[in-house]
Amino acid sequence: MIVVAGEALIDLVPQGSGALAGLTPRPGGGPYNTAVALGRLGSPTVFCSRVSRDAFGEALLDGLADAGVDVSSVQRGGEPTTLAVATIGADGSAAYSFYVEGTADRLFTAPDRLPDGTRAVSFGTCSLVLEPGASAYEELLRAAAGQGVFTALDPNVRTGLIPDPDAYRARFKGWLPSVSLLKLSEEDARWLGGTPREWLAAGPSAVVITRGGDGLTAFTRDGSVHSVPGEPVDVVDTIGAGDTVNAALLHGLAARNALSPAALAELGPRGWTGLLRFAARAAAVTCSRAGAEPPYARELGDL
Repeated sequence: MIVVAGEALIDLVPQGSGALAGLTPRPGGGPYNTAVALGRLGSPTVFCSRVSRDAFGEALLDGLADAGVDVSSVQRGGEPTTLAVATIGADGSAAYSFYVEGTADRLFTAPDRLPDGTRAVSFGTCSLVLEPGASAYEELLRAAAGQGVFTALDPNVRTGLIPDPDAYRARFKGWLPSVSLLKLSEEDARWLGGTPREWLAAGPSAVVITRGGDGLTAFTRDGSVHSVPGEPVDVVDTIGAGDTVNAALLHGLAARNALSPAALAELGPRGWTGLLRFAARAAAVTCSRAGAEPPYARELGDL
């Protein structure tokens, strides 16, 4: 079982020309998208978050249930749901403005224990920025790592939510000793500073960097570098593409019984290449349709 911990929110996605043209609400948030993608791929998944009791919150839970995700670890609150207004660039890339004051996901509290059978826990995005919830998610990250559970981190940096970049960068470095797999985009890597080798030395067993249409690259502790090209696709937008990569990596590692630092070290070139190609195919499907709509297993072929 894979636990995904972090925010669920509503993306307001434009459907036509003009800044406000046809803004359409779609379920979103990096952790939420990762959980849905894992469920659609067939991985037993639990979502661990705090979700509003408003209509948006109900829609978010419906989306998780439709994907087969267990929501028994979701906390509920009377506060509103976080909103993210997306702006889509000419190349399909997305930028966001957030409405986060007093929203439900910020009040998450760390659970006393992880669900039985937890093999991995995934973290990232806004949930590790917005207090007081950020400290609770950080507590859960450290506790999971302390219990020997495989942990995955995608910082998925949203600069508009970070008031003190230097403090956030320092906090990011503080997470690394508790991280098994670090996944981030080229843009995030540049903003955070450092190199894959420096991050590996701090804790993770592997670092995967996404390069948009150019593909993915994995760096491992033994000094190996494994790269695959991107899958050709007509891009509608890139919303949820990185979250789909997260899910595909975790799903693929679970299928290979490789959710441990020792197993990651034994994947080798063939294992890493197959895993990264699967993730690239999954991301391409997400990019081919509007909003965060990750693929089902039947759309991707063999793992």
